Amino acid sequence: MAQVNGVLVCGGAGFIGSHLVDRLLADGQSVEVVDDLSVGSLANLSAARASGGTLRFHHLDVSAPEFSDLIALRRPTVIYHLALLPTGATRTNEMLRSATLLLSVLEAARRFAVKKVVVALPAGLLYGEVPARQLPVKEGRKSEPMGVAHVMANTLVDLLTVYRESYDVEFTALAMTNVYGSRQRPTDGVVAAFASAVVNQSAPIICGNGRQTRDFLFIDDAVDALARSINKGGGLVINVGTGVQTTIKDLWHLVGRETTLQETYESARHGDLQRNAVNTTRARIQLGWSPWTTLESGVDELLGRKV
Repeated sequence: MAQVNGVLVCGGAGFIGSHLVDRLLADGQSVEVVDDLSVGSLANLSAARASGGTLRFHHLDVSAPEFSDLIALRRPTVIYHLALLPTGATRTNEMLRSATLLLSVLEAARRFAVKKVVVALPAGLLYGEVPARQLPVKEGRKSEPMGVAHVMANTLVDLLTVYRESYDVEFTALAMTNVYGSRQRPTDGVVAAFASAVVNQSAPIICGNGRQTRDFLFIDDAVDALARSINKGGGLVINVGTGVQTTIKDLWHLVGRETTLQETYESARHGDLQRNAVNTTRARIQLGWSPWTTLESGVDELLGRKV
């Protein structure tokens, strides 16, 4: 990966962010982490701190005035913003905060000549419910508004586009599917929830009938796409996923195949998608990226099973 003069990761103590920090340090980058620890944890950075690479941590809210001061002082070349639209965000105030956080990053980038901003957005929120015949969905699909979260996800892309065209702040926006792996909290993903059920020998809960589908992406594959975006994919929304649909019921059978636990069912959650998968042709062309981890091998690694 090309060397740049400093990388800053917003949300770098979180699930995806901490894995990205590990990768950037392994690639020889100098890394600054900004995180308010409302979701992330310093424990997630233990491997990074022990790696011997150049790492600085700043306990800071991205929307605070001190964030701009930090950018002025450190002058990173690239900012990764991974604190957008947290998992399960549905309330209007959470949506508005996402816009505030992105504007804070973009304004700092504009004022202090940051060359590029890379963001990760949930593909499900960006595209909404997609007819089965249009799956896996390609970038740029237009659809009717499907709630505040869907509108806000697309608004964030519009903000990135405006700052690129008006202020020469380059961006790449990765539309990621359901990322899973180590360090993910059970409340933040169904794979993590099922893995926790196996470890704790508790009955897994499936919301709905279990026939809804998701596109599950292993953390190492997701981080590889982020790392490649440091100097590729400028001005583009790029899908990052596998293109493979797996039902929630089949996922549990895979995760829990070595247990006798029986799943329990609850009512479907309001706003849950029935199906989701993305087309990754653009990622292959623009980033030179393709996923390599199968769901079975990723789950086995997460649970420490022998492969």
